[in-house]
Formats: sequence, structure tokens, C-alpha cells
Amino acid sequence: MNFTLLSPRVLLVGAGVVNELASVLARLGLSRPLVVTDPFMVSSGLVRRCLDPLAAAGIAAPVFSDTVPDPTDTVVQAGAEVLRAGNYDCLIGFGGGSPIDTAKAIALVASGDAPIRSFKVPVSADQAAVPVIAIPTTAGTGSEVTRFTVITDTAHDEKMLIMGLACLPLAAVVDFELTYGLPPRITADTGIDSMTHALEAYVSRRANPMSDMYALQSMALIGANLRIAYTEPRNAAAREAMMLGATLGGMAFSNASVALVHGMSRPIGAHFHVPHGLSNAMLLPAITRFSVGHAQARYAQAARAIGFAAAADSDELACEKLTDGLVALNAELSVPTPRAYGIDPAVWEAKLPLMAEQALASGSPGNNPRVPDAAEIVALYRAVYAANT
Repeated sequence: MNFTLLSPRVLLVGAGVVNELASVLARLGLSRPLVVTDPFMVSSGLVRRCLDPLAAAGIAAPVFSDTVPDPTDTVVQAGAEVLRAGNYDCLIGFGGGSPIDTAKAIALVASGDAPIRSFKVPVSADQAAVPVIAIPTTAGTGSEVTRFTVITDTAHDEKMLIMGLACLPLAAVVDFELTYGLPPRITADTGIDSMTHALEAYVSRRANPMSDMYALQSMALIGANLRIAYTEPRNAAAREAMMLGATLGGMAFSNASVALVHGMSRPIGAHFHVPHGLSNAMLLPAITRFSVGHAQARYAQAARAIGFAAAADSDELACEKLTDGLVALNAELSVPTPRAYGIDPAVWEAKLPLMAEQALASGSPGNNPRVPDAAEIVALYRAVYAANT
């Protein structure tokens, strides 16, 4: 089997490694960073965990903090103008997936005059103005190691998937101590997001032996530690395992791609502003049940890795335990249905044809073991609206 493996040049993982940020830049020949983060990182003071090591090394790092959840093309354009106006040689994305995704898109747009929409898949976005250093503060998106970014086109209410080498960080600094302050809701949503990355990478039609290893280890770490991190937020061992699981899941799906859950999740975020991890969680049980019969052995092995099924269970039983386990996990982590989240049923129903069209256009459903048509996607959206069964 022939395959290509893509990853950051430097991956620094461990407790307190954010303090080594200046030395990472020095090794890469960089010294003029612009930090991309969000208002909460600034107001909470957490961004100092990034800025202080730089200041101690004599590196001044201006901050662009206008990023928003579900990054938008308008914010990306504003950030690109800031980048072009300064003498910067890199961007540091500090925060959850939104700041890191925004940093990637800023670097891409600043490389020329084209708007971010011109880079949506199937275009290969391979040239960036400057490299990105990623520092995640959530154990969730895996964006620190992926060749993807997702940006909302505000004019069309569309979450656009952007893919290419320009979106792959040059380095990632993965420090689990930055996640200690996460509230339970974000811990749960980003944790299920990571599990979804690993599961979809493992069953993807584009899976390969390397992505399989990353995915299986990611599922094992997350399956054993998500509930602990949710109920014991200061549990260092669980936080460390979740952070590593998220990064490995990112490595898995960056090299095997995600599938139907992500394809259907992005329109929910674009139209109803549901956080990405939460919309994945809403969808995961029903879409897994829809898909298991078309890759039974793979889903069964995933169930064993997560801990839902025993090694001795038959594939059929393991798949049943997987779908039932995902429903139970959502209940345990208080994941709401779209109805319980407060989405108006009439608005939801009216958006379904467009959401199905946008999901298919992303290309992700084509990686799913069972590839749906638009009518099947609409039916899944309807089933998920009321209950994750």
C-alpha cells in the first residue's frame, strides 16, 4: 500500500512545554511572531502562558485577539491585513480550534489577494505567507497537527473546508496543563470531537496503516479518560491522556480524513451556531448506527479500543455495544439533541435540503463506509433532531 504521511516538523508534548516556546522558535529560525488568539484568552490572562516565555527571551509578540467561535471569513481577512502590515515571520495560534484554524487561514489569505472562499475543497491550499506554530488549550480539535481549517463564509452561511500544506502547522506545542481550567461542557464536547476524529479516521475509505495506529491509540486514551476528565477536571493523568489522544486523533484524520459525521456537522454549526464538538456529539450515535453494517470489522475493533466491547466479543456484538455505548456516553455527558439545544423545528426542517447539499459538497461523506445520498442525509438530520438513537 502506498500512502503519504504529513505532520508538523516539531511536535513538543508534555507538562509545562509551553515554557519552551522561545527555544522552538529559535530552532526554526523564527523571531517575529504575531499571536492569534481570542478575547477570552486575553481577558482570563491565559495568553500570558504564551507571551511570558517569549518576553523572557526578549521576543515582543503583538496579539491579534479578534477571533470568534466558528471562524469567519471577515475575521480572517482582518487578521491577514494585520499580518501584511507588520514585519512578522510566523503566526502563533494559541487557544482552541478556532484561534488555530484562524491562524492557518490568515497565513493562507495573506499569501496573495484571493479571498478564503477561493481555497475551499477541492482546491489544494499549499502556499502560506508565513508558518504557523500551534498551541492548543483544549483536548479536542487536533488542529495543531492537521492540514485542515474550517472557515465560515458569512455571505452564504457555509462552513468551508480548506485543505492543504498551507494549513499544516510547522510546529505544535502540546501542553496538557493549559486545559486545567476547561469547564465540563467544553471538556465533554472537545473530547467527543477527538473520539469522532479517531473513529472516522479508522473507518475512512482513505485509512492507511499509520493512520490506523494513531486512531486506535487515540480511541483507547479517550475511551479510558474522557469521563474522568469530565468529572475530575484537575486529574493530571486524565488531562494528559486526553491531550495526547486529541493530538493522535488529529494525526489520524489529517492523514485519513474524516467522514459523514463531520460532513453533516459543519452545516449545523454554520446555520445554528452549535459548537463544532457538540454538533459532532449530537450526530455520532445515529450516523454510526447508519454506517456499521458497511465496515463491521472496523467498527468492532473501534468498539474494543474505546472500551465499549471486550476482546472476546463477536464483531456483531461489538458493533451493537459501540452504538449503544455512544448513546449512553452522550447521556452521561449531558449532550443535548438539536431540539433540546433550542433549535426551532420549523427552521431546522426548512434548512435540511441546503444542509444536505453543503454536507455532500464538503467531500467528507464520500469517505464514509456507507456513502449516503442527499435524501439519506436529510433523513439522518430528522432522526438526530429529536433523539440520538
